[in-house]
Amino acid sequence: MRLATIGLAAIAAAASTAAIAAKPSPLTTPRPPSGTGLPSGQCIRSSEIRGHTIADKDTLLIDVGGKATYRVTMKGGCLAGAVASDPLVTRIPPGSPIICKPIDMDIAISRGGFPSQCIVDSIVRMTPEEVAALPRKLKP
Repeated sequence: MRLATIGLAAIAAAASTAAIAAKPSPLTTPRPPSGTGLPSGQCIRSSEIRGHTIADKDTLLIDVGGKATYRVTMKGGCLAGAVASDPLVTRIPPGSPIICKPIDMDIAISRGGFPSQCIVDSIVRMTPEEVAALPRKLKP
């Protein structure tokens, strides 16, 4: 009997995770093209990241210095199952702490103390209108 209960709980958890992964993105603008980076005047320092929110299984929203919000998309759904309270782990890539292109960002989400590495696909600065259109719970 106990084994059946555990099995049903596992099935319910898997179904819940699948439902979350299949949930459409709350963002109103389409995903940026793969490889999109920032223009030279919009590059950011990794040390200026002040907060983050997970919008969906592929999208991280970050607050940079309280002045701008950036949309960082990932490959492979590495954010699936992560929640906003999971710590964001960033490392300065060799060479420079400046982030201009997806390859400049070394990022992971820590779940239960274990970092889950992500491959950054694109990074764009959101317009004030896009930020204003975000649901309150998604604002970093």
